[in-house]
Amino acid sequence: MTQKKLLSDRHFPVQYSIKGFEVEDMLFNSADFIIFFVTVLFLYYALPYRLRWPMLLGASLIFYMAWKPSLVLLILFSAFVNFAASKKIYKARKRSSKKRFLILAMVINFGLLIIFKYLVFLSDLLMQLCGLLGADYPIGEFDIILPMGISFYTFQAAAYTIDVYRGDIRPLKSFFRFALFITFFPQLVAGPIERAKNLIRQLFSYHPFRIENISFGLKMMLIGFFKKVVIADRLAIVVDTIFNDPKSFGGISFIVGAFLFSIQIFCDFSGYSDIAIGAARTMGIRLIKNFDRPYFSKSIQEFWRRWHISLSAWFKDYVYIPLGGSRVSGLRWAYNIMITFLLSGLWHGANLTFLVWGGLHGIFQIIGRIKNRLFGRFRPKLFISDIMSCIITFCLVAFAWIFFRANSLSDAVYIITNLTSDIGRIGDMQYLYETALSWGVGLYPLACTAASVAILFIMELISFRYNIAALMEKAPFVLRLAFYYILALFILGTGVFDSGAAFIYFQF
Repeated sequence: MTQKKLLSDRHFPVQYSIKGFEVEDMLFNSADFIIFFVTVLFLYYALPYRLRWPMLLGASLIFYMAWKPSLVLLILFSAFVNFAASKKIYKARKRSSKKRFLILAMVINFGLLIIFKYLVFLSDLLMQLCGLLGADYPIGEFDIILPMGISFYTFQAAAYTIDVYRGDIRPLKSFFRFALFITFFPQLVAGPIERAKNLIRQLFSYHPFRIENISFGLKMMLIGFFKKVVIADRLAIVVDTIFNDPKSFGGISFIVGAFLFSIQIFCDFSGYSDIAIGAARTMGIRLIKNFDRPYFSKSIQEFWRRWHISLSAWFKDYVYIPLGGSRVSGLRWAYNIMITFLLSGLWHGANLTFLVWGGLHGIFQIIGRIKNRLFGRFRPKLFISDIMSCIITFCLVAFAWIFFRANSLSDAVYIITNLTSDIGRIGDMQYLYETALSWGVGLYPLACTAASVAILFIMELISFRYNIAALMEKAPFVLRLAFYYILALFILGTGVFDSGAAFIYFQF
């Protein structure tokens, strides 16, 4: 499969056709992963302490090789480059020598990322430019496979090398231990993007068997599966139907599609993070929190403190602050913000739609800062004001998601310019009924999904005031058992298990 094909498929199937044969991913929402995870967990506590991390390294490599075995060489090469460079940086006495090794490592890191993720995109741009100029473009199409999770493990490895250069950490002496830090399977392909200070020590510490870790981890995984297969994968059917054929729909469908994709991508990605955090926690390893109720944010700035926290922190620490952060003039700050968010957009994918999405969030940030400076003192501290701020922020985020999800820039423009095309028929019940039927999901499954979203919304709202996990632990054992038993049955009864839906962020 070419990279161009991969980049056009926003809703990944379970299997990818690769040069004549098929390879199945070990997706979190698959029976293969459940068997794999249970086996790893059993071995982790059955083996002596000193054999645990070698077992985890082997299991992590097997997990990645389940997609395409040969690409494990790429991730190991990336790990070796950063391992060797960090040791050279640490041993070098001159600042100039340290900097040379750092630059070499970054060139290789991001060079690989450009080759595997952006070469087709850059080639297409040059082809279009040559077409506009009336010149021939001699280079043919590339046949490049986009390695799963390359953006995540590249950023994690690069952060490690930069931290060694800054003197924040000491490099590991063992390459195999470093390889485990890069390939640790729960967060390998879609994060959270971990820092060495948090993860390395935990990977090689002794974690005794504790039922509370097993219990908490399995509950987190269950909640993640609920978000993924009950909500995200059901909404994906509607979202894909609308966004993959926009000219067959009107403004009402586009508004619904943008709203549902906002929910889908949150449940899909936060669901993955919950499963990853839960899987690691069963082994006593605590991954960082990646989402913190982002759709309750009262500003775009707050949204990015709550959404994909590990990526936001990465760009803040390694792009935004080195550019000068906020301790610069207003124009320079705006430049820093735009560069950071444009790069964030490109990180998500080699497509102009992602670049526009990132640029929009940069513009939102700049407008938000201007608004705060002009009217911040006059903002009423009222509950209704906070609600309106949340609604406005969500609408801005949902609007930007249109570019993120659209298959092309032209599709996104078409959707936006037709958002009000049939708004005059909002009161026509027969038209609304027929429109809903055209989305590819029956009314009953849609109602069940809507109820699930409402439950999730209420739970997140309650969590602002109460620690729901603590409250559940105080409940009688029988009540807790019944709740999780019913939740598991609900997942099995209403979840989508036949669509082969990979997690959205696996493509990044």
